[in-house]
Amino acid sequence: MDKKRINKYLSEVGFCSRRKADDYISDGRVYINGKPALLGSKVNIEDEISVDGEVIQYKDKKKVYIAFNKPVGIECTGNRKVNNNIIDFINHKERLFTIGRIDKQSEGLILLTNDGDIVNNVLRAENRKEKEYIVTVNKKITTEFTDKMRKGVRIMGKMTKRCFVKKIYENRFKIILTQGMNRQIRRMCEVLGYRVTKLKRVRIMDIHLDTKIGEYRNLNNEEIGQLFIN
Repeated sequence: MDKKRINKYLSEVGFCSRRKADDYISDGRVYINGKPALLGSKVNIEDEISVDGEVIQYKDKKKVYIAFNKPVGIECTGNRKVNNNIIDFINHKERLFTIGRIDKQSEGLILLTNDGDIVNNVLRAENRKEKEYIVTVNKKITTEFTDKMRKGVRIMGKMTKRCFVKKIYENRFKIILTQGMNRQIRRMCEVLGYRVTKLKRVRIMDIHLDTKIGEYRNLNNEEIGQLFIN
């Protein structure tokens, strides 16, 4: 194995994404042969790599890509010290990390993988990938509400992008976003005087939510291919 950057090494063995690896290195938590790693350090399989004292063994791992139906109350974090974290809940045999997030109060589709390279690829292209949600609010939806949601709402100091919005019941609507601002749908609704009572993500690109809540399935080859499209 040729030498490769330490962040790429940690992502390839499924420990974390490259971005997270850089954070660990900057925090002085990564060691190479007993010495602190530096950003850009290169390693191979003969080197001893450790993070927080845990030796990271290199082995060719089968890449795993799963679609999980996240229940309400589960935190989308890889921090095992956080109660109800998604990694412990799924309890997969591989070390997984999430592609994106859904907030704790929401439910539905989230993707996880042990392929650190693809995480950055998906997140870089996030603003071009459709994500579909079904949202229930605390009162009847008006035409004014749907029109304003479609055109964009100012949250966190900026206008949201135009998006598809369709009322599907008196207090429920479908929305398709191509951006991922923090708690975006909830914040948009709050600005317009509505409170979200239930939020479920049902689709990412052409990957659909089709498992029972709390369960996951492996992505098929066609779905995996979508992750590599920039």
